[in-house]
Amino acid sequence: MINVTALLKRLALGRAMRSEELQETLLPKRLALPIFASDPLSSVAYATQEILLVLTLGGLAYLHFTPWIAAAVVALMAVVVLSYRQVVHAYPSGGGSYEVVSTNLGPSAGLVVAASLLVDYVMTVAVSVASGVDNIISAVPALADHRVLMAVCFVALLTGVNLRGMRESGRAFAAPTYLFITGVLIMVATGLLRYLLGHAPVSESASFGVTAKPADAGLAGFALIMLCLRAFSSGCTALTGVEAISNGVPAFRKPKSKNAASTMGIMGTIAVVMFVGVTTLALITKVHITADSCRLTGVPGDCGSYTQRTVIAQLAAAVFGGEHSFGFYFVQAATALVLILAANTAFNGFPLLASILAQHRYLPRQLHSRGDRLAFSNGILALALTAGLLLWFFKADVTSLIHLYILGVFTSFTLSQTGMVRHWNGELRDPATDAERRRHGRVARVINALGAVVTGLVLVIVLATKFTQGAWLAVVAAMVLCLMMRGIRRHYDSVAAELAVDDPRTELARPSRVLGIVLISTLHKPTLRALAYARAFRPDELEALTVAVDREETAHLREQWAALDIDIPLKVVDSPYREITRPVVEYIRSVRRSSPRDVVGVFIPEYVVGHWWEHLLHNQSALWLKSRLLFTPGVMVTSVPWQLTSSAKADHPAGRAPGAVRRGEPRPRARS
Repeated sequence: MINVTALLKRLALGRAMRSEELQETLLPKRLALPIFASDPLSSVAYATQEILLVLTLGGLAYLHFTPWIAAAVVALMAVVVLSYRQVVHAYPSGGGSYEVVSTNLGPSAGLVVAASLLVDYVMTVAVSVASGVDNIISAVPALADHRVLMAVCFVALLTGVNLRGMRESGRAFAAPTYLFITGVLIMVATGLLRYLLGHAPVSESASFGVTAKPADAGLAGFALIMLCLRAFSSGCTALTGVEAISNGVPAFRKPKSKNAASTMGIMGTIAVVMFVGVTTLALITKVHITADSCRLTGVPGDCGSYTQRTVIAQLAAAVFGGEHSFGFYFVQAATALVLILAANTAFNGFPLLASILAQHRYLPRQLHSRGDRLAFSNGILALALTAGLLLWFFKADVTSLIHLYILGVFTSFTLSQTGMVRHWNGELRDPATDAERRRHGRVARVINALGAVVTGLVLVIVLATKFTQGAWLAVVAAMVLCLMMRGIRRHYDSVAAELAVDDPRTELARPSRVLGIVLISTLHKPTLRALAYARAFRPDELEALTVAVDREETAHLREQWAALDIDIPLKVVDSPYREITRPVVEYIRSVRRSSPRDVVGVFIPEYVVGHWWEHLLHNQSALWLKSRLLFTPGVMVTSVPWQLTSSAKADHPAGRAPGAVRRGEPRPRARS
């Protein structure tokens, strides 16, 4: 018979892969770029918009600060990329910021980075998908009422693709990423060419005015500085996901560090060129955008029902000749697709980091296991569930989610660069370090020190400008996660200490006696098999135990027992309240109390059934008994199975148990 569940799983995920096939999943640079860099590349689509949204709080008067803020973001991007290239070469094992900080600044600081990054990866999925949905709605406004449903469905789709494995997800996401890069570069080049030829494109919002918020009108001095810093911190969303390559070095083809560093350099160059181009084009076309459409003046119709297009949408319409042009739809489709697929950076970074943390016993060990397609399936599912709940709670609103963003990534930036400075200090103090390595170390230390100072300042700015707007939630989430990981580590450590062997001779010493107890309710074939199996263990004493719930049934059982002349004593425990579990457990515990040095072996006959509904009809008493007896010291519980006819129909030799591939088990042959 065909196992429908296994068939559907194979159709969705593909064939299971052996552990030896892991090398086949390693990535060339052309696939690694869309997998690990789709987030920083796609953030070009909304980084400029976030700067403009903040600056227009004071009206149009402050838009002339845009080039300076963009230049600061570009400089920061260059510093961070150069700094992380050092991390890739120094720590190629894939721990990234977590490994750097844990090694050089201690495990406590490492946990802070890990918690911050895990929170940021969740936010990456939420913000990327929500922003992608926004761009779809910009092209098709009628879909606005289905925002949350679309976002959750896209998360589910990304989850399914990533469960098929890293290489397969790279192939699926490569084309949209490269189409987005091509579309944006063509749009920027066309727009700049028209500007140089004297026919500058004009955005649909160029004629709109912007009413300043009363609190932000006529700013000067410290208030103006804070507005610019807030705009800068919003523009720093362009840097999210930069560290993902340093976490994914093991996924690259050899030479791993060199290929990862090259990919990071390519990513940084492309991101800077696109960000500068989009920002320049936004200024040329005079894009005016606000968080509240009713602050726009001159809009057609009711401002409350007016839907503002994203900056990218307005630029594409202005450059390519309107909202019905091919270029507009191409850029919008590519932007929406790459923004949604940008979450793939997190779908690779989160499971990898969670796997390392699980290996270090800070997270459940299940997160370190690879699935049938050699992906960290449990980590992928955990990320998808958390991000989906976040999108549902915040109604997939980018403005609400963006305030929770980028805080974690700048925490990891700052601490990792500080850790790298300490790393180079250690190498330079080592007398065994050669002259060439010393020269490289001095240059690298300057780069990392600059990165630590700059990203530290940005972290302070982000905290100061976004904390009261919702960033405090990200801080609280990171703190709770950090405390949880400490608790998990303490649990694993205490269990390991408790299970450690002190004296092998004591642990291997045989018990003074073994008492076997077979639990029976009716005298039938499963009961006789359990009795025979228990007898094969040759315990010092063996008895059968039944509970007298019904007097007539108990009397009938005694008669059958005597008629068959079974040479095993039958012990009957009275149960005036018609319970089964409590009398059995109390009797076995009383046996243990009377002979603490003895071991009690309890044998329970159980039915093996083939249908889910049959489980509801059988084995319920056995299940409760086992769950209680497992907590009793000195008691060993053994199930003696009896296969019913239905169990043979449920035996599908073509299907393998979960984890069979990882254990190297051969594929069973199908029945003839």
